Amino acid sequence: MNTASVAKHIIDWLSAYRTQSNTNGFVIGVSGGIDSAVTSTLAAMTGAPTLCLEMPINQAESQDSRARKHIDALESRFSNVMSIRTDLTPVFDTLVTALPQVEDEEPRFLALANSRARIRMTTLYYFAGLHGYLVAGTGNKVEDFGVGFYTKYGDGGVDLSPIADLLKTEVFELGAYLDVIEEILVAKPTDGLWGDDRSDEDQLGASYPELEWAMAFGQNDESGLTTRQSTVLKIYRHLNAANRHKMEPIPVCVIDESVKLS
Repeated sequence: MNTASVAKHIIDWLSAYRTQSNTNGFVIGVSGGIDSAVTSTLAAMTGAPTLCLEMPINQAESQDSRARKHIDALESRFSNVMSIRTDLTPVFDTLVTALPQVEDEEPRFLALANSRARIRMTTLYYFAGLHGYLVAGTGNKVEDFGVGFYTKYGDGGVDLSPIADLLKTEVFELGAYLDVIEEILVAKPTDGLWGDDRSDEDQLGASYPELEWAMAFGQNDESGLTTRQSTVLKIYRHLNAANRHKMEPIPVCVIDESVKLS
């Protein structure tokens, strides 16, 4: 991949979209991961005001530390970058207390994990509304269009998606070109929704390079696959089907005039 060309293309696209939408800048939630690091750097390189938000919710220290170090590095490089830290732990804890207990804890834990992402989305749009900014999404191609590994109306609730046509390995490649800090470049990807250091691979059952292979494999002949490749393909196809509702437009019940008038 020609990283210089790709970076320029995205920066130009961001600038053009901001001008066309008559908005003042960008706001990005910075998590300490590669996707938000690359997205915030690209936004900063447009020269437009770029607000980086830290929004910890019972966050693992390693994630919190990486996010802060990345923001510090950005602010030292770009005069148009600002940052705000908003600890959302009390908000989340209040929500947990207000919700009724259930017998089956497993779906409750997942629902609460997704609630973290939705609280953060609400916070991003609060600051976007204050300043007339666009919420820049941080999803990549594998997450957004392959396995649907994001929260509907959480980190999926954005105004524009600068890196959603890049595979995860391409995002890492672009991050190295953009001089993202080394700690982020070597960290295992994680969604940061569980309050611990579990990785994306722990949750998905496959690495991003494996999922990228499965995404490109399509419906080709499977007779020559290894056991691991067959397993990864099953994982990918299961996730792609289960999360299809995230990747397609919201279904609308179309009512024909004949039904309305009957």
